[in-house]
Amino acid sequence: MKDISLIETNWGQPLSLVISPDGDVQEFSTIEQVKYWLLKRWPIADDARSTALKQVDAAMNCIVPVGVARRAFAAAARSAGFIPEDLVGYTARRAA
Repeated sequence: MKDISLIETNWGQPLSLVISPDGDVQEFSTIEQVKYWLLKRWPIADDARSTALKQVDAAMNCIVPVGVARRAFAAAARSAGFIPEDLVGYTARRAA
């Protein structure tokens, strides 16, 4: 059996988003994780999501800088109604 190693692309400081009304937080630390969420878990299919997917694919293929994909993902997150964790007060989130 061959040992298969998967390489994930780090895109800098993780981006943590509040993803539910209950205050659940998801931390996005790699571009592969972002692509999975955009394809499989994203709540809406809009232009911002499509743009983010295109930029993520381009960054994964070294066509654009990872920062371009990160900004497109942040715009898609805003469009989907997700809020950055650092903009939500602790009392507004439900304790885990």
